[in-house]
Amino acid sequence: MLALRLTRTAHLAVHLRRLLVALASAGTGFLLLCALGHALSHPDAPGASALRLAWCAAPLAAAVYLAVAVARTDPGTRPRSGLSAIGLGPGRLMAVSATTTALSAALGSLAALLAFLYLRGSLTGRPPSDRVAADALAVGQSLPAPAVLTLLVLVPALASASVAHTLRPRDPRPAAPRGYGRFGAYGWGKARETFGAYGRFGARLAVTAGSRAAAGPAGSRAAGAARVGAGGALLTQASDPHPPAPTDGTTQTLDAAPPAPAPAPADATSQTPDATPAAHPEPTPRPQNTTALPWGIAVLTAGLTVETYTGNAAGAPAPGTAPSAGVLIGWALTALGLALAGPGLTHLCGRLLQAARPGALRLLAGRVLMEEAQRVGRPLGVVAAVAAAAYVATTVYDGDGPAFGPLTTLGALLVAGCTVATLLTAAVEARDARADTTDALLRLGAPPATLRAAAAVRAAALLVLFGPLVLIVAVLAALPLDH
Repeated sequence: MLALRLTRTAHLAVHLRRLLVALASAGTGFLLLCALGHALSHPDAPGASALRLAWCAAPLAAAVYLAVAVARTDPGTRPRSGLSAIGLGPGRLMAVSATTTALSAALGSLAALLAFLYLRGSLTGRPPSDRVAADALAVGQSLPAPAVLTLLVLVPALASASVAHTLRPRDPRPAAPRGYGRFGAYGWGKARETFGAYGRFGARLAVTAGSRAAAGPAGSRAAGAARVGAGGALLTQASDPHPPAPTDGTTQTLDAAPPAPAPAPADATSQTPDATPAAHPEPTPRPQNTTALPWGIAVLTAGLTVETYTGNAAGAPAPGTAPSAGVLIGWALTALGLALAGPGLTHLCGRLLQAARPGALRLLAGRVLMEEAQRVGRPLGVVAAVAAAAYVATTVYDGDGPAFGPLTTLGALLVAGCTVATLLTAAVEARDARADTTDALLRLGAPPATLRAAAAVRAAALLVLFGPLVLIVAVLAALPLDH
């Protein structure tokens, strides 16, 4: 009931995104039912029916991916402070989000069943005149209810399970061991440092208890002054927001300006008369994981290698036939490599924008790209893979290759539409995530035209980086088959 209430009281944009999930589920369910109808109409060709069912994996994965992206941007099931007191903790909200996704996908599966029954004439009593459509719809044959139910439940079950896995409550990751400086940082949990953290005098100043005593009061005041903020509050290191209490013989950060008989706690505040006020540090951004970029490049290279080898061995596909299994495996590896490399490439694009003495516009655009690399990069990599596959399909099969039937066109539109909708949904999620930062910039006097120009610079930079990459990958993927 709570899921139904949240669904009913949601905003129009949320309803539109859930409607997209229902449409994707309806199209995928219809393709699955058509594969079942082909198997019933051709019992002597199980291989062709299995191949049709295997081709439904791409629309199924795209629909599930869209459902997960829509669930992540649902404001009604977002954890907020105070909800745990009334029994709406992260676990309960995750269950509500998974239930809402299952309801949307189930509505699409029901629409797919009604469309399938209508087209085969079970509801109107008039069979279709097209023989190809009659073969795919199993006209005149009874449908096995268990098989139909299994195929229709497939999309809601996978979508809700994926949403539950993605939004499951996670315990906070323990602090990673301290690295060896800016270029020696390691580990996925390493907290990234902010602007000016490397050049700020005394930002990494730490002394032992013995050296502190040897330095004397003057040295202690100078070291403590480097850690004093604008309001007189002492600042700790960005990578360790709650440092342990200082003990004898251990390295510690100076946290009191005049030396006291006993060491002050880490969160104590004091005033230093000879300290120059410094700006408050920025909040530590979320650590970005870009270690998947080498793996993505490796998988992409392996996919192109497999496709080239099998394509040269088997030659171009004959008219009316599909590519060999090796070529399909190569395409799948290529698409997976682009998806894995997407966040790293987006992060690299942000770094390139800030190279060579950047101004405020490029600096803002580059920092936003680096922060949104993990959220936007993977959907962008998937869109790049789909664009490369579309180029290969239109290049190889533009002549006497297999004709694109209505079901093939429907599958291609489903995959392309779901991936583009997922990318737009991720962009909306990124915009909502940086809403506080945008409001702060506007309060500080940043003109809205500058923010719009930064968004245009980000889009142009991503297009410049991913456009040639997609073209190169598509040409290399189509080369073994275009002869």
